[in-house]
Amino acid sequence: MAVSPYVQAMQELFRANTRSREFPAHGAKVHSVAWSCCGRRLASGSFDKTASVFLLEKDRLVKENNYRGHGDSVDQLCWHPSNPDLFVTASGDKTIRIWDVRTTKCIATVNTKGENINICWSPDGQTIAVGNKDDVVTFIDAKTHRSKAEEQFKFEVNEISWNNDNNMFFLTNGNGCINILRQLKPIQSINAHPSNCICIKFDPMGKYFATGSADALVSLWDVDELVCVRCFSRLDWPVRTLSFSHDGKMLASASEDH
Repeated sequence: MAVSPYVQAMQELFRANTRSREFPAHGAKVHSVAWSCCGRRLASGSFDKTASVFLLEKDRLVKENNYRGHGDSVDQLCWHPSNPDLFVTASGDKTIRIWDVRTTKCIATVNTKGENINICWSPDGQTIAVGNKDDVVTFIDAKTHRSKAEEQFKFEVNEISWNNDNNMFFLTNGNGCINILRQLKPIQSINAHPSNCICIKFDPMGKYFATGSADALVSLWDVDELVCVRCFSRLDWPVRTLSFSHDGKMLASASEDH
């Protein structure tokens, strides 16, 4: 089978840049990393209760600021979908915090009912969803910083995400399923994996989404048809995180192996 020019170019790029570089960021384990929508900043959240932001300068990351205020581990963070200056952190201290990199300050602290472990920002920028260890997902108005709705689930909720069109809400669960909601009403449950379905990511073009599972498989799904179009079985341990390239042509997956 002939390899496309795109794949060839990417293979050459990776071969020429096989060395990894480390940038000191925290005093303890890093739990979450995310690029801003403009691709110039990388934020990280850590067990040391802080978040850090790095600025990408040519081929290296330069630490810009540390963000302190949480009373417990920062377990996940994400950037505003269209404003490159705002990001939000979810913590085990039962709060989420919205930060502005221009002032390096917390512009809002929102109290929640449980220890928060996952968070996402809606594509239209209006709502932040946060999930806690008790499988409660809270929907927060990004302008008023008040809770709009809350949903208690009867199963283990792992990762949460809106689709790119902002009209459906997806979550992965401990039974290997993808649950889909519209206006907080369940519309479909898909049996995606034979074991715990851990992570989910939508591609920037809105054509596919991918899920990763404890069965070490990555599944690629058609957004419109909601059917699995391909499985990738290159990993040996539970798949913990996924990421698409900016053009949606490449998918990265990482597992618990080294």
